[in-house]
This record gives sequence, structure tokens and C-alpha cells, in this order.
Amino acid sequence: MSRKLAKSACDALGLLCPPTSNETKPAKRPNILYIHSHDTGRYIQPYGYAVPTPHMQRLAEQGMVFRQAFCAGPTCSPSRAGLLTGQCAHRSGMLGLTHRGFSLSDPNQHLAAFLGRNGYTTALCGFQHEARDPSTLGYQTIPQLPSRHVKDVAPAAVEYLRSRPAEPFFLSVGFTETHRLASAKGAFALTGPCGDGRYVRPPAPLPDTRQTRDDMADFIESAREYDRGVGMVLDALDQAGLAENTLVINTTDHGVPFPALKCHLTDHGIGVMCILRGPGGFSGGKVCDAMVSQIDLFPTLCELAGLEEPDWLEGRSLAPLARGEIEQVRQAVFSEVTYHAAYEPQRCVRTQRWKYIRRYGDRVKPVLSNMDEGLSKSYLREHGLADRTIAQEQLYDLCFDPNEVNNLAGDPARASVLEEMRNRLAQWMEATSDPLLQGPVPAPAGAIVSSQDDATPDDVDNRRKKKG
Repeated sequence: MSRKLAKSACDALGLLCPPTSNETKPAKRPNILYIHSHDTGRYIQPYGYAVPTPHMQRLAEQGMVFRQAFCAGPTCSPSRAGLLTGQCAHRSGMLGLTHRGFSLSDPNQHLAAFLGRNGYTTALCGFQHEARDPSTLGYQTIPQLPSRHVKDVAPAAVEYLRSRPAEPFFLSVGFTETHRLASAKGAFALTGPCGDGRYVRPPAPLPDTRQTRDDMADFIESAREYDRGVGMVLDALDQAGLAENTLVINTTDHGVPFPALKCHLTDHGIGVMCILRGPGGFSGGKVCDAMVSQIDLFPTLCELAGLEEPDWLEGRSLAPLARGEIEQVRQAVFSEVTYHAAYEPQRCVRTQRWKYIRRYGDRVKPVLSNMDEGLSKSYLREHGLADRTIAQEQLYDLCFDPNEVNNLAGDPARASVLEEMRNRLAQWMEATSDPLLQGPVPAPAGAIVSSQDDATPDDVDNRRKKKG
């Protein structure tokens, strides 16, 4: 029996009530193959972009594509914590990045730990960003690899699948691609030559220049490598005869690592690819336009596996969407930033028509240390990026302004919409005990936090090296 939420709780969490209940257990629990990348957004072939990813295209044509999927936060650890604990980042405790000193309040709420307690064999191949020590998350098998790039992670995942692990299993396959390399001035991790920027279009928020085209061309090559890894893993799943009873989840943490995308609460930052294939109706090349959040994946897996949902979950199963029983699961999605490299507290609520973003504190200039280094950032800095002003309240009409550039928060004609969206966000923050309601949120003791005035996320490390 699925947990029941009162209507007031559903309203606060943006869910449509009543939730679908799961009265019967499946005949056989599905295996779960969770394939995830770093910083890819929706910039892959199945979402219509000129980024050749044939293996993910094949997965989409065999499975179900969610065109309006969003992350719990457009930064690495908070996003992954949202997906893997089924709750917003601040409730899970993940207010910043694990490698900078942030952590989950309760690692036992992690999906791997939960599934392990319920009879699943659990394994991690490659990247994760929810704990400094992944063994605390409930993974029973963690191969030690030379790197977390496709060249090392994909073969390890293939070997695991060929070993015919005990079923049901949960296998997390995490690739560093398409993240930038911190040690190479923001270049992308490429195994071959750089991309050809002559015939490339940069992401919508960026100007079309030689620098932004070259930057995007390198992203495309990194996405090709990511897609190669996906293909290797899917082929191994087929060859092992495991595909029929395995739910494949292919997603990423947040938007691509360019200025105005990653670490931003516009759809460019919180919009993510999300492709599911396998038991429960996730098949046949379906395309779903319903708004969904990555926190909805945990309850989806509970339903497919016939497991009672733990009481900390905030989402709703997507299985009724796959079966065609309903058209929507939620009225709104929420996302957040508290810390990335620097402190930059902000929250947002998104409905089908409207987006409301609220920034907290006195900062009205861009926080450059929360933007990854790269050619695009360098170009924008040369043209005055640091001097731009950011509105503390932002309201966008997603129907007529999908790129979220025309702020309507000061438009008297939209006063009632602004008040409604303010109330939606306030209700959610109260229902989830958002620490921002109590004022500025302190970082944990010993955490590494950049200054809001730093030009790059590496400046804090450079200062620490000089002191050391």
C-alpha cells in the first residue's frame, strides 16, 4: 500500500492527489540499471539537439522519454541527493557539494541502502556525488577504477553484468562525462581531438560567437563519449539476457556547465533528460509532456518492485503515466540552490505556465565562483558579466517567454500571478522545513566555501595552498 498524503501536503509538494495506490505486488521484481552523467541537461539527440547520441536515441525509441523532467537542484550533490532519497535537497541535508564538506543527514535513506534492505543486490560502477565514502550509501559492490570516465567505468559495468549478478539487482553506472576538467581551465574531458565549432550552435542563453561555438563543440564530443559508454552497458545488458526484466533509467544531474545554465534555476539549469525503459509500461517509444521531478523516481521504483514507500518520500510514482491511466502527476515542481562553490541561496517553483524564482540575501551581482570555467565564461567576463544585476524576484511566462528573459515580477498586470507563486513557494518551504525560513544557512564545520566575490571556483583552493 502506498503512503497516503493529505490534500494539504499534496498541495504543498505540488502533487496531484489522491496518489495512486499499489495494491498488488509484481510477479517478479525488476532489476534497476541507473545510468547517469554529469552536467548534460537535455542536450542529447532524443530531445532534438544537434548532439549525436545514437545509443540514447535507441533507448528513447524503445522506452519512454519525459520531455518536462526537472531536478531538485541545479548543482551536483543536491540534485543527486534529491533523486536518490526522493526528497528535496534541504530535507535530505545536502545543501552543498560532498567534496566540499556537505553530506546527507541519513545515508540510510539513500536508494541503494533502501533497496539493499529489501532484497536487492547493489553495486556502483564509477561516479557518485552523495558521499565521500560511497560504501556508506548501501552499495555492496564497488569496483576500484583508475578513473570515473567512460573508458574505465563502462568496461567495469559490462563485466558486472556479464557476471550474472544475483537478481534483483540495482546497478548505478556513473560517468564523469560531460563535466568540465577543473585542472584544464574548464576544458571538457575529451579522449580524442577537440570538437569542430564551425557548424555548432551554442545553448540558447549564450551569444553565437567563436568562443561559445568552440565550447559547445567540445561538449558535443564529450556527449559522444558518454553515449558510447551508454551503448556498451546496454549491449552488455542485452547479451546477458537481462534486458526484459530490467528498468533502465538514463538521466543526468542538471543543466550543461555553461554560464546561465548549471547552478541557475531557469529551465536551462533545472531541466534534465530522463529516459526510462523496461517493465511497467516504460516501452514503445512513448513521449510524455507531463511535468515530473527526479524525486518522483524513488516512488516509481517502489511501485514497480512492490515495496512500501518509506515515509520520507515527497514524490509520486510515474508508473500511472506510463500505463496511460493519468495525464499529470503534479501541478508544480520545485528546485533550489543553497551552496555550490559559494553561498547563493535561491528557490523556485514552476508550473506549466509560470516560473517564480526568489533569491535571498543582499547579493544582486552574479556569483562567478558558482560558474564553471570555460571559453564561454571567459568571453562573457570580457564583456562585463561581473557587473550585471540580478533581480531578487523573478516571474516568467513560460508560454511566451520559454528562455526566461522577460521578468514580469514588477508588472502590475501580473500581480495576482506573482502572489499565487509566492504563496506556492512559501507553502512548500514551510512543509519541507526549509532552513532558509530561519535566516542565512551556515555551512557545516570544516566545509570549503568560496567567496561570492571570487572570480573562479578554484580561487578558494589557491588561497588554501598559499596558506599551507
